[in-house]
Amino acid sequence: MPLTPVRLGYVPLIDAAPLIVAAELGFAAEEGLEFSLLRLGAWAQARDMLGAGLIEAAHMLVPMPVAQAMGLGPALPDLDLVMFLSQGGQAVAVSAALAARMRDLGHDFDFRDARKAGEALRRAAPERLHVGVPFHFSTQLELMQHWLGVCGFDAAPEVVTVPPPLMAESMAAGEVDAFCVGEPWASSAVDRGVAALLLPGTAVWASPPEKGLVLRRDFIAAEPEMTGALMRAIWRAGRWLDERENRDTAAEILSRREYLDLPAELAERGLTGRLQVTPSGEIRHVPGFVAFHAGAATFPWKSLAALFAQRIARRYGLQPDAAMRRAMAHFRTDLYRQHLRAAGAALPGASARLEGALTEDREVGAEKGQMILRADAFFDGTVFEPPFAD
Repeated sequence: MPLTPVRLGYVPLIDAAPLIVAAELGFAAEEGLEFSLLRLGAWAQARDMLGAGLIEAAHMLVPMPVAQAMGLGPALPDLDLVMFLSQGGQAVAVSAALAARMRDLGHDFDFRDARKAGEALRRAAPERLHVGVPFHFSTQLELMQHWLGVCGFDAAPEVVTVPPPLMAESMAAGEVDAFCVGEPWASSAVDRGVAALLLPGTAVWASPPEKGLVLRRDFIAAEPEMTGALMRAIWRAGRWLDERENRDTAAEILSRREYLDLPAELAERGLTGRLQVTPSGEIRHVPGFVAFHAGAATFPWKSLAALFAQRIARRYGLQPDAAMRRAMAHFRTDLYRQHLRAAGAALPGASARLEGALTEDREVGAEKGQMILRADAFFDGTVFEPPFAD
């Protein structure tokens, strides 16, 4: 039987791995699909191509469909996030000059303590910090805003949006003093000698939801079987990726010219959590740096839609309750349950929860038996309770 072609857009990062692995290792073919993967240069391109129907699905920053649901984007058909693709995988970097000032002031770059690192950055930073993030609606921006605010920065940072592959160039040009970006582009900046890594994103928020699989709602309604097949193929690829012995193979696949086009060793750093934090070769190990499956990493909690919507609404002067209601409707836990139940996915009993409450991995009740949820605590103990039932 011929395979059904599906066009998927991705930005070259290690967290595109579930799409790439599904295509390369046959998970898509097992579901009767043939993935056509389009490498894109910027996040707005992913959103706009999806909205125009030029691709069927997109690898997308989790807050992007939230902002779109709130009317903070171009007029497009409704976009729904049907599953998360990854949690974590981001790193905070500072310029070589700023890193030197921080060391002179006694910071040891331990890569673990977010509060200590933030206070050290505040002492060494210029009066107005210029921070690079990949998009205005991104987990990276939310991490930086939260972290810098808690650590006592009086002035909000000057935010500069930079496509991930260009982050090192932006820092080398003096356009940003610090940035938060997904791997491998933070490590690439270290290898170029222009940056030092200060923190993993997981030091600020233990399980920051990073990318999602986003589809048009009208496509989902018109092609329910294809939607389910697409979700199952990518879910199985994520499960394969979270087998530790597969990460080296994944790095080799991702590094190929048609995907990330970089040395396999560079892709391997983020996949294994063994990161070089300075050009001189200092290494830090970060267990759980990125997750593609384990600990319900793919479940699209509606409470996370509400959390991002509340923060974005406050920043843009919008009514938070209305924003949260709209955003929650676009995180499709119903489709996740419908299409992944038979595949064996562990399914929580509810679709919303208290965010930031788990300081360690925890076993909880599921639709059938028990399941493990990843620790999701913020470094400062922030907890978010969604105001609406799921």
